[in-house]
Amino acid sequence: MTALLIIIAAVVLLFCGYVFYGSWLAKQWGIDPAKKTPAQEKADGVDYVAAKPAVLMGHHFSSIAGAGPINGPIQAAVFGWVPVFLWCVIGGIFFGGLQDFGSLFASIRNDGKSVGEIIKASMGKTSKKLFIIFALLVLILVIASFVNVVAGTFFTAPGSFGFVKNPNGNQTTAMISLLFIVLAIIYGILTNKCGLKTLPATIIGIAGIVLITILGLNFGFAMSRTAWIVFIGIYIAIASLVPVWILLQPRDYLSSFLLYAMIALAFIGIVASPFTGNATFTIPAFTGWTTKLGTMFPALFITVACGACSGFHSLISTGTSSKQLDNEKNAKAIGYGSMLIESALGIISLIAVGMVFEKYKAGGFGSPSAAFGAGLATLFGAEGSSSYNTIYALLTLAVSVFALTSLDTGTRLSRFMFSELFLKDDEATWKDAKGVRKLLAHPLFGTSLMVLIGCVLGGLKLSAIWSLFGAANQLLAGIALMAVAAWLGEVGKNNKMFFIPMIFMLAATLTQLILTIINKIKPMIAGAEKAFFWGNWFQLIFALAMTVLAVILVIEGVKTFNKQKK
Repeated sequence: MTALLIIIAAVVLLFCGYVFYGSWLAKQWGIDPAKKTPAQEKADGVDYVAAKPAVLMGHHFSSIAGAGPINGPIQAAVFGWVPVFLWCVIGGIFFGGLQDFGSLFASIRNDGKSVGEIIKASMGKTSKKLFIIFALLVLILVIASFVNVVAGTFFTAPGSFGFVKNPNGNQTTAMISLLFIVLAIIYGILTNKCGLKTLPATIIGIAGIVLITILGLNFGFAMSRTAWIVFIGIYIAIASLVPVWILLQPRDYLSSFLLYAMIALAFIGIVASPFTGNATFTIPAFTGWTTKLGTMFPALFITVACGACSGFHSLISTGTSSKQLDNEKNAKAIGYGSMLIESALGIISLIAVGMVFEKYKAGGFGSPSAAFGAGLATLFGAEGSSSYNTIYALLTLAVSVFALTSLDTGTRLSRFMFSELFLKDDEATWKDAKGVRKLLAHPLFGTSLMVLIGCVLGGLKLSAIWSLFGAANQLLAGIALMAVAAWLGEVGKNNKMFFIPMIFMLAATLTQLILTIINKIKPMIAGAEKAFFWGNWFQLIFALAMTVLAVILVIEGVKTFNKQKK
């Protein structure tokens, strides 16, 4: 019964947040349905492509979700379910939703430009450059984290290669994911080149998802982990370079149905669980202020990450979604609503691990994603039963699909920002640049470099990446909140709602990064041999770089706010 009460309370509170606080924000900022959006004014058929609300919702939601709201809350569950529940709900409504909605609104009022350009408008050119460098460091971690997650859900055994009959869960997931790419391309051609309307195309797409799922349950595909990392790298590089209508829009739209189905399936299982007795929620309400993750502040707020607030979302809002929004009236649903649905997914992940908590706590699962699939599958049948195996395979598929979606979008964002870093104000694209800057700003150069670094780091253990990713991601959220607040102040709109979330996120994340630096330096000073592993050097250098960049940006932000106050 505890799980049922948790999900009902979460849905009611998040719905109230959307109706009341979301509407208040829209009114404060002056959302105008009559105003033309960048997708209409700057349509180019490649990046600026107006999308129907349902299609853009699918892209935006799938991109921001990824594996974050599954991995984060499950790892943070060691603090107890009450802290995770409160942070997902409060953080989603007043922190994450505010950032996502505000970033999207600021971007559509600035020609669909990135957070970097928004910072430039209120804080100057130097701050813009520093922010882009910081964001690129975060995107490297995003690519590394999700390459690791996807390769982990596809990988079978070293040396394996080819099609497999009677596949296991990972082989099934790999096969369906490969077929999903083909299905997305077909959908994109049907809707954009053949003129097929959204409804019949959606029906065909959903039928296609059912068909490839059946195929994947009977025929799998296997490769080694390294081979999958190489394949994923090549795929995301291509996906980030082709026009959005070919792969990004259709893939994200179709994948959103998997996510909606996963949420609906989870809700049905949770509602039925008190009556079927298939599983019991066993996480204590509160376990203590200190766990293996560290002290609750800042560890809880860093670990939950995307389930409550994520800086990566601001890059998506200002990088791809703002270039596809067809009307400002849809900004609230896409920017604010998507974040609250993600918070609900975070709560579902918390409930899922609660059904297998003792086994998870004892290290019985290879990853949080595996615990997620097992926890929800347990609601429908005993481990090893046909119902359990089918639902587990489908849930694992959904996790990998969304991680791939975040990879697609993250790589495209890195392409935008890498080019921005080397272009002068009077240069619109890489073609306008001169000398070596023309090479550095070229989409192929930036994409290849980011993918290469991300895939190399993706070979590390997830635990070596996730805590750093969480801190960097949340720090980016604090800076994005600062950027939007500064811009709103510059144009004379209410920005007071940003200050508490901004200060809190900056304090929590800078504390975590400083702790990471101390924890990496201590064993090096002591001369511990393991401390000099290259992965530890990577974490130390990244933490130092992001801390320095963030402190400089915060100082510039304080100067801007003081200037506006005067």
